[in-house]
Amino acid sequence: MKPIADTRKPYGGATRSLVIAIDVGTTFSGVSYAILEPGEIPKIHGVTRFPGQEHVAGNSKIPSVLYYNKKGEMKAAGAEAEDAATKALAEDEEWVKVELFKLRLRPRTMTLAMNGLRLGPLPPKRTPVHIFGDFLSYLYTCTTSFIRDTHANGTALLNSVIPDHIEFVLAHPNGWEGAQQAKMRRAAIYGKLIADTPEGRARIRFVTEGEASLHACVLSGLAADVLSTPSKDGFLIADAGGGTLDISSYAIKGTNPLVIEEIAPPDCVFAGSVFVSRRAREFFEQKLKGSQYAKPESLDHITRQFDEKTKRRFRDKKEPQFVHFGSPFDKDMAYGIRNGQLRLTGAEVADLFEPSIDATFKAIKRQIDATTGGSIKSVFLVGGYAASPWLFSQLQERLKALKIVVSRPDTQTSKAVADGAIGFYCDHHVSARVSKFMYGVEFLRQLDPSDPDHVARKEKLCELPSGPKLLPDAFDCILARGVKVKESTVFSRKYCTELTSLSMLRVFEVEVWCYRGGDTVPKWIERHSEAFSTLCIVKADLSMLSDSAAPKSGKGGKTYWTIVFSVEIHFGLTEFEARIKWVQDGLTK
Repeated sequence: MKPIADTRKPYGGATRSLVIAIDVGTTFSGVSYAILEPGEIPKIHGVTRFPGQEHVAGNSKIPSVLYYNKKGEMKAAGAEAEDAATKALAEDEEWVKVELFKLRLRPRTMTLAMNGLRLGPLPPKRTPVHIFGDFLSYLYTCTTSFIRDTHANGTALLNSVIPDHIEFVLAHPNGWEGAQQAKMRRAAIYGKLIADTPEGRARIRFVTEGEASLHACVLSGLAADVLSTPSKDGFLIADAGGGTLDISSYAIKGTNPLVIEEIAPPDCVFAGSVFVSRRAREFFEQKLKGSQYAKPESLDHITRQFDEKTKRRFRDKKEPQFVHFGSPFDKDMAYGIRNGQLRLTGAEVADLFEPSIDATFKAIKRQIDATTGGSIKSVFLVGGYAASPWLFSQLQERLKALKIVVSRPDTQTSKAVADGAIGFYCDHHVSARVSKFMYGVEFLRQLDPSDPDHVARKEKLCELPSGPKLLPDAFDCILARGVKVKESTVFSRKYCTELTSLSMLRVFEVEVWCYRGGDTVPKWIERHSEAFSTLCIVKADLSMLSDSAAPKSGKGGKTYWTIVFSVEIHFGLTEFEARIKWVQDGLTK
C-alpha cells in the first residue's frame, strides 16, 4: 500500500485559508487546525498548549468545564477552571460550575439512563446554547493564541485569513441530528466564531464523531492493513468517549484514490466513561455510609481520585484495587481504609464498568447485524475511554466469539476526533452514507371504504376544492431507512396541491417528517408518537407562479388553483438538506 501521505489531496482553493476543527467532548475537548496553502497537502496541527496547563507538555485535551458568577458571566473555563486558586475563588464568590453541558444538547429521542448522573443548575439567563457558545469562543481564542505564539509568522498568518477565510468543522455524536446541528451553529454565532449571515453560517461544517474517527485512523496509518485492498469485508470504528459511544461501519471500495462507503446506519449510545465514575460515586456513598468519609465533599474527592487513577489503570478483576485519596493517618479498618487508601475488590470495580461495557458490546453487535454488503472482521477502538485496559480486554474477549479482532491505536486517541475532522474536511474519503431513519411528508390518501383502518379515520375526512374527500396524516416515504446514499444522489417526489387563494403561495410550507420506528413504511403519521418527529419545515415563496396558474371552478362554483411542486432531500452529506422545487416559465426553480 502507498504511504498514508500519498492518499492525501492537495488543497484546491485559490487563496490561503485556515480550517479549525473543534471537538467539544462531554468531559474533555480538543482542537486541531490546518493552514491551507493552494496546491499543497495540508499539514494537521493540534493545539497542545492551553491556559492553566502550560506545565503539561504536549497535552492536547482540555476539561469541558466552565464557571459563571451570579450574574451569568463566564469567569473561567477549561484547565483554568480546575486549578486550586479558581476553585477557592469560586467557592468564596458562589460561582456556578457547569460541566457535562454537552449532554443537554442530546435529542429527546436519545434516552439517557442517568445512573446517578445529576446535571447541575445552569447559571442565570444562560441556556445550553449559550454555554456551548461560550466554550467554543474560549477554545477559538486559545487556538488563535496558540497559532500566534507557535508559528514564526503566526500574527501575519492570522491577519491574512481573518475573518473571511477561516472555516470551522464541529464534530458531534453520531446520534445528533439537524436540530442539534442548528443549536451548535447558533452557539458558534453567539460565541462570535462566525457572523449571523448566510455566508457566515456556511463557514461551519459538521462531521459525526464516528466519521471523524475513521479519518483519524486513515491519517495515523492504524488501518493500513484494512485500507490496503478493496474487500467485501467491512470494519467498524468504535469511538468511546466520556459521554457517548459512537459506532460506524465502513468498507473499502477503492484505494487509488481511497474511497470508503458506510455499510450500516451509524449508532450512538450513552455508554461513556463518565457513567462509570457516576456509578462509583453512588457506590462510595453506600459503602462509606456511617463513616467520617460519608460527607459529600469527601465522596467527591474519593470519586475524583478513583476517576483519575484507579479507573484508568484497572485491568484485572481478581486483584484487589485501591483508591489513594488521603494521608497515612487516614485509617478506618471497618470500611477498608488504611494509609489513606480505600481497598476495593476487583469484582467491585468490574461491576462499576459492567453496564457500560455491556451496552458497548450490545451496540457493536447490533451494528454488525445491521451491516449490508459485507461482514465485519475488524473493530478499531478509539477515543479517550479506549485507553481503559479493562474496556479493551473485555471487548476483545466478548467479540472473539464472533471472530472479530479488536485493536486500538498506539498513538494518542484523545485528539483523534479533532485531527480526523480536519482529515474529513481536506480529504473527504467517505463517498456514501447509509440513512439512519425514514424521511417523508404528509399527503392526503383516497378513502377505501373496505379498509377498517380508513373507516376508523372517517371523521377526519377533508374535502378538496375539486370535490374528492381524502384522509389527512398519510405518510409518503421519500427516503427509506438503511439506503446507501452517494453524496450526489437527490431523492425527489412530485406532489400537487389545491389552493383557494393565491396569497397562500407567498409563504408555502412543507413539513418533512422523520420516522424512527424501523424499516416498514408506516401508513399514517402518528403525531404524538415518539417514533415520529418533524425534521424540518421547508419554506418557499411561490408567488411568482400566480401569473401562470390557471383558475379552475370547483365544487359549488368555488375557484381554486392547482400547484405542482417537488420535495427534494439531499442526504449524502453530513448535514441533511431539503428543498422545494417547481417549474416556472419552463425553468426549474
